[in-house]
Amino acid sequence: MGKKHIAVAMGGYSSEYQISLNSGGVVCEALDKNKYEVYPIHILEEGWSFVAKNGTKHPINKADFSFDNGTETIRPDAIFNTIHGTPGEDGYLQAYWELLKIPHTSTDYYQAALSFNKRDCLSVLKNFGVRCANSYYVNEGTEINLDEIIKITGLPCFVKPNRSGSSFGVSKVHEMNEMMPAIEKAFTEDSEIIIERALVGTEVGVGVYNNGNEIIALPPTEIVSENEFFDFEAKYLGKSQEITPARISEKETEILQHEAKRIYKLLNMKGVTRSDFIIEKGKPYFLEINTNPGLSKESIIPKQAREAGMTLTEFFDILLQNVIK
Repeated sequence: MGKKHIAVAMGGYSSEYQISLNSGGVVCEALDKNKYEVYPIHILEEGWSFVAKNGTKHPINKADFSFDNGTETIRPDAIFNTIHGTPGEDGYLQAYWELLKIPHTSTDYYQAALSFNKRDCLSVLKNFGVRCANSYYVNEGTEINLDEIIKITGLPCFVKPNRSGSSFGVSKVHEMNEMMPAIEKAFTEDSEIIIERALVGTEVGVGVYNNGNEIIALPPTEIVSENEFFDFEAKYLGKSQEITPARISEKETEILQHEAKRIYKLLNMKGVTRSDFIIEKGKPYFLEINTNPGLSKESIIPKQAREAGMTLTEFFDILLQNVIK
């Protein structure tokens, strides 16, 4: 039984591709080299390629996702998917890999597409009694009635692109006159936007993953932003403190983990996800779920896995073993 060939997919076509390259690098480094031959695969708008250690690029054959490693043609046994945003977190690549019958560590294509669309995901979860902030949706080109929006969301509120990650295009609006500029900014990232009441409380992110048939919640992380909210600067330029485990009561932790696992099951997820909540008056309000959360050293999921007593090598191994038949 030789080593399994594992392709680590990274990059993507969104504003987040650089962050994904960091995640992919961490995964490549951490995977157990006694078990796996690891191949970094860059999926970028300018092309898909296997990038060898010496920096040479070998193109991917899109007919079967195979590539030349310099001496032979490799068709991976499984894919470790670390792409944030399109096309690796919204279902496109998942559907393609499923058609090619190559197992991958992320959730399936429909679940990925549903959860990537915040509006549709919230609509489904609200029907199951999941608590979410009051929200209002606007599509580009439709008439915008500010009074109607404020009636539902109140002020302050958040204006977000519906399908974008890493807080690109998000604004917090305090006064009516800030609303239109915020809407225009969100439309630069997406043609659909979502406006939500600003919840007041503790922001927490909680990782959930499956180990075979068992669904496990990781210790929650509290997110304390120095900026007005957990925006791009806060996430990646060190303008926030992330405290693992979160400074919340045991009871709140239990409620939160239970809710995160319930959402994972309701949405029929696989692999590792991170759900973000705000705990307002002791109750978790669901914000969004990331099906390919960041895995770079600064990211929340690796910190939670370490807090749970696992090395990244052990944790990533569980995610791969879930899918390698």
